[in-house]
Amino acid sequence: MGDLKGRDLLSILDLSREEIEQIFHLAKNLKLEYYAGKRIHDYLKGKTVALFFEKPSTRTRISFEVGVHQLGGYPLYLNAQEMQLKRGETIADTARVLERYVDGIMARVYSHDTLVELAQYSRIPVINGLSDLEHPCQVIADYFTIIEKKGFKKLKVVYLGDGNNVANSLILAGVMLGMNVVCSSPKEFMPPKKVLEEALVLAKRYGGSIEIIEDPKEAVKDADVLYTDVWVSMGQEDEKEIRRRVLPPYQLNKELLSLAKEDAIVMHCLPAHRGEEITDEVMDGPNSVVFDEAENRLHVQKAIMALLI
Repeated sequence: MGDLKGRDLLSILDLSREEIEQIFHLAKNLKLEYYAGKRIHDYLKGKTVALFFEKPSTRTRISFEVGVHQLGGYPLYLNAQEMQLKRGETIADTARVLERYVDGIMARVYSHDTLVELAQYSRIPVINGLSDLEHPCQVIADYFTIIEKKGFKKLKVVYLGDGNNVANSLILAGVMLGMNVVCSSPKEFMPPKKVLEEALVLAKRYGGSIEIIEDPKEAVKDADVLYTDVWVSMGQEDEKEIRRRVLPPYQLNKELLSLAKEDAIVMHCLPAHRGEEITDEVMDGPNSVVFDEAENRLHVQKAIMALLI
């Protein structure tokens, strides 16, 4: 097992398979203790974690705030709009100041470059709470949920829709964990070539696989896991019309679900635009684990912070 203390988590690629499993192991124990009534720990006793937000948030903000508190630390919420950044202070200067006040930074940003700069200019751990390139904390919680429901084995995980930041992390973590990952996206909205190339390298090393199948009906055949996300992410509003024209065949509905395995689980990182990328009957149906998945953000992120900060 690697020693993660003091490390950054900007990308799934910052971790090895063994380190992801290390996070799973601690998250499982923290979740068991949570339900046994032990909700306060001292992993972050006397420590402050800055929660830096350029974008609005529900799950990321709440799960990290509650998580820092439950680990015995103090969560310091920072809205970029209320900081001197808005008036021109650089990310580098902000990072240099923050490292002298706090013990770790979780940042939810528009550009991945902002995270890289925060990490470059501060000597404390920086955790990616979402960027335009990846969403590692979400996806580690997703695979924790998949293993919780299905066991740790080779599974067919199918992602439907926009090849976005969640898709990128889902692909990289999936092949690293030995899963058969299928991405079903229209040509216009495929994951970046660089991510697919990195996934192929990881697949050879860890025994997973990555396949691109543009036809969603073909893609979902014999799937163990069906995963979708919003069609228009924050910052992509100018592409709204083309996305809503091209993506409807990828809607996770009863018809697509019926082509997967009978016991396939349905996942969505939320927030969902019901009736767009997923229908009510699927999201609220017996195959859905969407809200268990959302809960696991808390347990997994606590494990990540306990190990890194």
